[in-house]
Amino acid sequence: MKIKPFLILLTIGNLFTIEAQEKKQTMNPFYQSYNTPFNVPAFDKIKTEHFKPAILEGIKRHQAEINAIANNPAAPTFDNTILAMENAGELLSEINRVFGNYNSANTNEEIQTIAKEVAPEMSAHGDNISLNEKLFARVQAIWNKRESLNLNLEQAKILENRHKSFVRSGANLSATDKDKLRKINAQLSLTALKYGQNILAETNKYELVISDKKELAGLPTQLVEAAASDAKAKGKTGKWIFTLSNSSVMPFLQYSSNRKLRQEIWNAYQTRANHDDDLDNKSNAVQLANLRGEKARLLGYGSHSAFVLEESMAKNAVNVNKLLNDLWKPALEIAKTEAADIQLMMKKDGITDKVQPYDWRYYTEKIRKQRFDLDEQELKPYFSIDNVRKGVFQVTENLYGLKFKQLDNVPVYHEDVTAWEVTEANGTHVGILYMDFHPRASKRGGAWMTSYRAQKTENGVRQAPVISIVCNFTKPTADAPALLTFDEVTTYFHEFGHALHGLLSNVTYQSLAGTSVPRDFVELPSQVMENWAAEPEVLKMYAKHYKTGETIPDALIEKLQKAGTFDQGFATVEYLAASLLDMDYHSQTAAITTDAETFEKNAMQRIGLIDAIIPRYRSTYFQHIFSGGYSSGYYSYIWSGVLDTDAFEAFKTTTLFNPEMAKSFRENILEKGGTEDPMILYKRFRGAEPSIAPLLRKRGLDKKPLKAIRLKG
Repeated sequence: MKIKPFLILLTIGNLFTIEAQEKKQTMNPFYQSYNTPFNVPAFDKIKTEHFKPAILEGIKRHQAEINAIANNPAAPTFDNTILAMENAGELLSEINRVFGNYNSANTNEEIQTIAKEVAPEMSAHGDNISLNEKLFARVQAIWNKRESLNLNLEQAKILENRHKSFVRSGANLSATDKDKLRKINAQLSLTALKYGQNILAETNKYELVISDKKELAGLPTQLVEAAASDAKAKGKTGKWIFTLSNSSVMPFLQYSSNRKLRQEIWNAYQTRANHDDDLDNKSNAVQLANLRGEKARLLGYGSHSAFVLEESMAKNAVNVNKLLNDLWKPALEIAKTEAADIQLMMKKDGITDKVQPYDWRYYTEKIRKQRFDLDEQELKPYFSIDNVRKGVFQVTENLYGLKFKQLDNVPVYHEDVTAWEVTEANGTHVGILYMDFHPRASKRGGAWMTSYRAQKTENGVRQAPVISIVCNFTKPTADAPALLTFDEVTTYFHEFGHALHGLLSNVTYQSLAGTSVPRDFVELPSQVMENWAAEPEVLKMYAKHYKTGETIPDALIEKLQKAGTFDQGFATVEYLAASLLDMDYHSQTAAITTDAETFEKNAMQRIGLIDAIIPRYRSTYFQHIFSGGYSSGYYSYIWSGVLDTDAFEAFKTTTLFNPEMAKSFRENILEKGGTEDPMILYKRFRGAEPSIAPLLRKRGLDKKPLKAIRLKG
């Protein structure tokens, strides 16, 4: 038979297409071994163009693996179903970890576009797994005979988690309701993404540009130098630029004596994504809350809070609200006293207005200086970022024997990032830690820990994790290194505690590793680390003057200690207000019909929040709950605060570096991940349920009726 010429050309064309696709795959670093030290991601080879095809390929491969498990003709067993699912999707997980961090810490317009494009694909893929009837039937069959399988603790846990995940993801719904769920999940994915991107865009968009040097009155030298450096980088040499990054806006509010400018930058800060334009999050916030409520009711729960808290230590909204409301009254009383003190000082300055939110930090700083003779600018020279890092390392070594070695032979995703090898005292490799500390336009605000590779055990060999912490600390200037506020120091210790939770994980299955624990338990390892930061013995380890090397004087430490509970009414009230707002949004049993501003205003009026304080996060920039995984979970910081202060008491009442207590905390908390119920793990470490008394003492809220309260879980 004669072959027609166009068929030959078509065949050749197909061959060229296949060859080009294969070549493209070969060039994509996600499709091959990284060939890097410790097999860290090949950041030096990864380009934006690699992400979308790799994610789609990862979905394709993962779906094929899932299909093979679901269609396996062999009877379902733990190994061929539960373990097979645990090990499936390795490529997709790898890509998503890297992409997720880029989208948070090193993003650009193209990456944000990709995120929007792949969000529906990822949502559909998740639904294709969780709503796969054949797959669920296999999991259900194993679940039904679990008592006879002789599973060990971790095997039983991943079976329980897998079965529960299917049920909570709608496996038992009718076909009609499954379709509804798919649509809700797709909408949730895109809306949450849009919400977060709006905040970043709004934060980057605003600049307070100052041309007259007189308007810098009161501002610390380092802040002024940083503002001049920012202005120069943006082509405005000779001027000063202040932004909505916390390291810029918060010290401006704290020190600027220009009330009009404080009001201007404050209004920009507290109205982010609230301007009736393309970046407005008012409708996004309500839509997210309503979609979550609709999903929860579809799954048989009264509210989103009921759905979320079922898997928490708190168990239900009643327990959460009891803790928040028990703390609210004493905290609000103290905050009102603090506001009265500010009002008196304002009157001395000839200001007869009521205290406004943009007055609080400025006058609080003046009162701190007057009452305790403590100026935060006195402290900063002792807190260079390098010295704080040495202190964090020293505390960690004293507690757990860990060593840290900086690496210069591994790729990083940005020039600001440093990489470290973490080892045991005997040199055994523990994991790799990345640290990324300074704000930039490509990075969202806040501070967080993330994982590039979770720990697991294969064939009896521990596979080491790759962990990263990301912050937004004050930048260095031409004349000084990055000098941290004490609040930034505690943030460093906090995120390092999260890092230790990931690094010291020692479990078999990666789905149980490190921070894979309930949201109101995950903050224990981070918050307990903060306690060491302010201890005199520890301060003398790391608080060295960046110019002279002088150790922080005892007199300054004493001032810091005496001021420990100062302004805690404000700090606790703004936090509790945000926590209660979160619970209000997500405890609704029907759709919210008001706009976000009205909803928030009504919620704050109900609890009696004073006008001088707003919630720590308002509805349009509450990233934790609307795009950060903390919905019905922002309370977890105070819940974990009870845990961490009670845990630290075990050290404080013996020795700060008690080796037996450190060993117990490592073995029962840091190494165990999500292998057991958190309260069981905590009581194994502490010997009892946690008491609230240490937290109340730490915050200066200790009222006798509250001291006997213990968390129940």
